Amino acid sequence: MDYFVGVDVGTGSARAALVSSKGKIVKVATCPLEIFHPAHNFYEQSSDNIWSAVCHVVKSVVADISAENVKGIGFDATCSLVAVDKTGSPVTVSPTGEDKQNVILWMDHRAQEEADFINAQGHEMLHYVGGKISLEMETPKMLWLKKNLPSSWNRAALLFDLPDFLTWKATGSESRSLCSLVCKWNYSASPDGNNKWNEEFFDQIHLNDLKKDKWRKIGNDVKTPGDPIDQGLSVKGASDLGLLKGTAVGTSLIDAHAGGLGMIGCSVPGTSWNLQNRLALICGTSTCHMIVNEKKLFVNGIWGPYFSAMIPGLWLNEGGQSATGKLLDHIIDTHPATPGILKTLSGNKHIQQYLSELLQKMAEQKGLKNVSYLTKDIHVWPDFHGNRSPLADPSLKGMISGLSLSVDQDNLALLYLATVQALTYGTKHILETLEAAGHKLEELLVCGGLSLNPLFIQIQADVLGLPVLCPIERESVLIGAAILGSYAAKKFNTIYDAMRAIGGSANIVKPKTECYKYHLQKYRVFRSMVQHQKDYRKIMNEDIS
Repeated sequence: MDYFVGVDVGTGSARAALVSSKGKIVKVATCPLEIFHPAHNFYEQSSDNIWSAVCHVVKSVVADISAENVKGIGFDATCSLVAVDKTGSPVTVSPTGEDKQNVILWMDHRAQEEADFINAQGHEMLHYVGGKISLEMETPKMLWLKKNLPSSWNRAALLFDLPDFLTWKATGSESRSLCSLVCKWNYSASPDGNNKWNEEFFDQIHLNDLKKDKWRKIGNDVKTPGDPIDQGLSVKGASDLGLLKGTAVGTSLIDAHAGGLGMIGCSVPGTSWNLQNRLALICGTSTCHMIVNEKKLFVNGIWGPYFSAMIPGLWLNEGGQSATGKLLDHIIDTHPATPGILKTLSGNKHIQQYLSELLQKMAEQKGLKNVSYLTKDIHVWPDFHGNRSPLADPSLKGMISGLSLSVDQDNLALLYLATVQALTYGTKHILETLEAAGHKLEELLVCGGLSLNPLFIQIQADVLGLPVLCPIERESVLIGAAILGSYAAKKFNTIYDAMRAIGGSANIVKPKTECYKYHLQKYRVFRSMVQHQKDYRKIMNEDIS
């Protein structure tokens, strides 16, 4: 039996999966990661801690088989910025000065001023990020590093996106993934093969020193996701991971894009397998919305179009919500009723399952046909960590309308339901923006933690009026990483072949039509809430002298 290893480094943990050539996950291992929070909006990690965790989980999943049977390995990770010196040692990106804190996490929002400066220049490269660069991308973060920690900027010999850091540690190759560079570093890629760093853009934003040594600091050897990296695992990389020297290593993907790759090709009887009509939601701490098209479609407030960033030959548009799973956790964790509920939970029941069951009982007691009707008077605007898409405004805040003095379980359940609905209305806002630009959507695919929540899935189907596909192999991100390894090992002729063979099949959840009009009314309130927030801001910014 041939096996492939998929490695996923998320926000809070590193994971690895041993995957068969038929797409079956044999074993999964997880290891938590350190996160440093030295100041408001600052989130940092340690690349040494991350690599140690990666080695631990890979060794764990291959412990019971011969390393000779592992034919390839693929890596994905969050789009976080990693700084190392000429010896490969960590270089601090932190105001603490601690070298071990050498990773600016994707969700770090320190670079607001730098993002505003870049956007003010109005360069044509901004068309490829929805018209406005996000402070979560690497270019504003690099500019922040250069301005605020010049010693670190000068010491840093190499700056990596975290997925590329992992392949560098595994192989010694400084090659970079087209996915990372196009999506987060303002690298230019096109169907004619004219891929390059735009010198004019980097001159304009005061990062022209990156041109030194043919752009080596940020990458001058760029490969398409899944392409094999040099000679595979180095001696050191193989030893670290418990695998054989020369094992094929695929060029990496950002974690959400790996989820898209692993999920968008799954098959369902009665569906067309038309990749261009599928919107993939990769749900975790945040949610990313991935859609591909053969056409180059520009969408205001939506990142892209990015050529070959996820699937070779297709343009990718990427929407997103900055806080989804994290927002639900926040609503639950900060409510006074939560400690009492947690004490009563038995077995492996999750508190979200408990709340979903409670909502069902509440609806039955009130004679309601659908639990969604319970939140007629409670409305949430979910951008507690800013809006990524389609408004592209990181300064937006969360809003809740309909609060009372109640602090019991029923109150928590209603807030939880209203938040689930609000997240879905956020997806509807993104979907409408995509369709207005020319995308045609027929199916939704969902993976990640929220895909295990039946209430969330059903509300997605009901609000959007679309069938929702949930892959049977739930770990689509790990499947996507394994697909990279399988293609690099030349087990498949194309990435498409690998997607079909390993992507597997899915269950389908169809929309319930009885509450569609109700959701449209709540969606009108949803859209009004953000306008109200803007109105309040305008009032409070009036001159009071």
